[in-house]
Amino acid sequence: MSSPVILLPLTADESKDFLPPPVQAKLNSLPLRQVPVPLPLPDPSSWKSILLQHRPEILLCAWGCPALPEDLPVGQPGQLRYVAYLAGSVKKLVPRKLIENGLRVTNWGNAISRTISECGLLLILTAMRRAGYWNVAMHRDGAWKDGMKTVTQSLFCRSIGLHGFGAIAQEMISLLRPFDVSISAYSPSVPDSVFQKYGVTRSPSLEQLFSQHDIIVELAPYTPKNHHIVTEQLLRSIRPGGAFINIGRGPVVDEAALIRVARDRLNDLQIGLDVYETEPLPKDSPLRGIPNIALLPHIAGPTKDRRQDTATFAIENLARFLRDQPLESQITLDVYDRAT
Repeated sequence: MSSPVILLPLTADESKDFLPPPVQAKLNSLPLRQVPVPLPLPDPSSWKSILLQHRPEILLCAWGCPALPEDLPVGQPGQLRYVAYLAGSVKKLVPRKLIENGLRVTNWGNAISRTISECGLLLILTAMRRAGYWNVAMHRDGAWKDGMKTVTQSLFCRSIGLHGFGAIAQEMISLLRPFDVSISAYSPSVPDSVFQKYGVTRSPSLEQLFSQHDIIVELAPYTPKNHHIVTEQLLRSIRPGGAFINIGRGPVVDEAALIRVARDRLNDLQIGLDVYETEPLPKDSPLRGIPNIALLPHIAGPTKDRRQDTATFAIENLARFLRDQPLESQITLDVYDRAT
């Protein structure tokens, strides 16, 4: 019996970042016939014919991959059966109909949790030290501290409130513990056993989470129910000298309200954002230029040097697929419909 064909449509940069030699060696150890497809394609219209020519059972791909044709035969022996996507949202790559027809799809899952939590720590420290403000002011205005009048704060011995307690929030715990902080979280769907495992206090309500902690880290998933769940009232309730950090989803926060609160609390609330309601963030967004807001362009995910983590995760899933075992982070129709 011949080994299944795995098609690897990747750009040169994707191949280099996702599949450095040690990771490529792991892929080579699997009983698969690898067929590289350099991207971008000289003729984009040839994509469907390439798929039909090689008849892969597996696709390993990333951002540069062309969208799969909606009428592509999938799900049966001799057809495409599994797409291991090395990035996040699959909506631009995989039509819903293909999943309905039996195509199995996974993405990077929790492989990026630690780098996102790392970025969360960066934004927390940036907020407490007001590094976003000072970096701009020193470059642009020649600014310098004004002795005792200049206020910065430390992360040590602060209280942290996490809105959401999934994989990213859980990864943050070990990063925060050395600062001797107290940590609570609000996440009604997470069982008590998980809170106990990480030594985190369950907050009974969003109102208490926001009003009773120095630093709020936004990590709730985006669902219709969570749209603008972070209201102006909640933002205004954060303690004086506190911080609000969003490394989760932009639309969870009422952005217009956030702008109002930021302007009203220039001196006693610091904000760090990596996600926004509209992305890319418009050049004329009112968020730009507010001195107590530090902005990042949605880069909390895998850094260039850690993209290999998502490929390692995918290779582990490929091994499961070959053994006919359940896949990690499979994109079901429900997950597909809820994804942004």
